[in-house]
Amino acid sequence: MDKEIHLKEHFSPIGEKLLEIYRILYHKFGPQHWWPGEGPFEIAVGAILTQNTAWRNVEKAIANLKKANLLTPKALYDLPYPYLVELIRPAGFFNVKAKRLKSFLCFLFDEYNGDLTKMFAEETENLRQKLLKVTGIGPETADSILLYAGNKPTFVVDTYTKRVLCRHHLIFEEADYEEIRSFFMKHLPLDIQLFNEYHALFVCLGKNYCRPKPLCEKCVLKGI
Repeated sequence: MDKEIHLKEHFSPIGEKLLEIYRILYHKFGPQHWWPGEGPFEIAVGAILTQNTAWRNVEKAIANLKKANLLTPKALYDLPYPYLVELIRPAGFFNVKAKRLKSFLCFLFDEYNGDLTKMFAEETENLRQKLLKVTGIGPETADSILLYAGNKPTFVVDTYTKRVLCRHHLIFEEADYEEIRSFFMKHLPLDIQLFNEYHALFVCLGKNYCRPKPLCEKCVLKGI
């Protein structure tokens, strides 16, 4: 469903600009169906494994875990570290990512007895701050887990997002992650589906038009 039909209330000029960009991208690219994954735990694992690698490599690692019947919190928590390393090897940086997964699992069991439902029942900002203290989970990963696995209203910022906003003079080049996230949270309704689609659409735009060497003349946002 096109989200614009739910966004008829008045917004600030910046908010209206952001919504205009969203509508153009949505009508050009359509719904992106993010995040791929069967259930919250698989999505959370994918968010950690996708750091610094292509999604197709993450899919191979997740397929390994599924084939071994290990894609559950308890199974991965109990799995010896060397076996985890081998199973997620296709995702790259496998030693680092195995440690990050183990850190997340320790957090999940220490704080919530391994229960994702209990974890996501916590207030969004409180949980976000806890996730950011887990070794290897930075803002983008934390927000991806919250938004895509937990269905919580937080905006995920990545390189594509910042690039598009800078080129359209909506933020300064010096803006950091938290400033850009706050920019969206302040000027848009706290709508989970909107945040989900918007982030995915920025990725699509960045890959197709707003590249390091941009295709401005062909870009769907040309002239706005």
